[in-house]
Amino acid sequence: MFSAASMPGFSGLVFQGAESLKKGIMWGSIGYGESVREKFEAARQAGFDGVEAMSHLKRDEVLKARDASGLPVPSVCGAMHWKFLLSDPDPKVRQDGVDALKLALEDASIYGADTVLLVPGRVTESVSYDECWNRSTEEIKKCIPLAEKLNVAIAIENVWNNFLLGPMEAAHYIDQFESPMVRFYFDCGNILAYGWPEQWIRILDRRIAKVHIKEYSRTLADTQGKSAGFRVKLLEGDVNWSAVIKALNEVGYKGWTTIEQPGGDTPEGLKDLCERLKKIHRS
Repeated sequence: MFSAASMPGFSGLVFQGAESLKKGIMWGSIGYGESVREKFEAARQAGFDGVEAMSHLKRDEVLKARDASGLPVPSVCGAMHWKFLLSDPDPKVRQDGVDALKLALEDASIYGADTVLLVPGRVTESVSYDECWNRSTEEIKKCIPLAEKLNVAIAIENVWNNFLLGPMEAAHYIDQFESPMVRFYFDCGNILAYGWPEQWIRILDRRIAKVHIKEYSRTLADTQGKSAGFRVKLLEGDVNWSAVIKALNEVGYKGWTTIEQPGGDTPEGLKDLCERLKKIHRS
């Protein structure tokens, strides 16, 4: 079986020049500030090292905000992957998804980012598991040449889409592309509904391009509904952060840990998120 970890040049793509875990925050978690520049500045003042931008923003505004704040853009989250699912039965919708992914790759390249977050599809009553796998695989392959040209990885995130529900399967899905430009964007909180992040990290190993930091409470989920599990502050849920950091250290990950978490609606809230992330790093 193809092993991403042994692929020439693979480890350099992730770890080259990285000395420690870096503190990032996702665009959607910055609830303070109106303009792009104000949001970047708010993240800087809170103590973050970088901002994960959304795709399809006005590029000149992002570039000006990046340069004015001094905060790099390590990754870009696709803004259209839920709207134009690569697993959709309609070829036109899938083509729109491909076009959106290519634009996100171009955004990332322009901003200096090396990763684009992608939700590859969704299994539903009308879209079977194998259809989701086959369709998304076919469409992602169309984007690999551009990813290779731009040196920007397509990183598949684990989300509640009824797809890639186990770490061995997720690893196989990545490996089938036989390209270092198809990776995994691991979300620590999303996995709590059906697994343990430290186990996934060890299995995915160097396939991991980026890490999302998110909390989840199984207690809230059990008593108030599955989605309620996210209504908890970092360090106050059920993610075993000490085990997560230990696993990341074991696989040699020293890249970005990017918060995707509520609470950043004020300067104080953003600073609190950053301080909690620092505590996670010290776990």
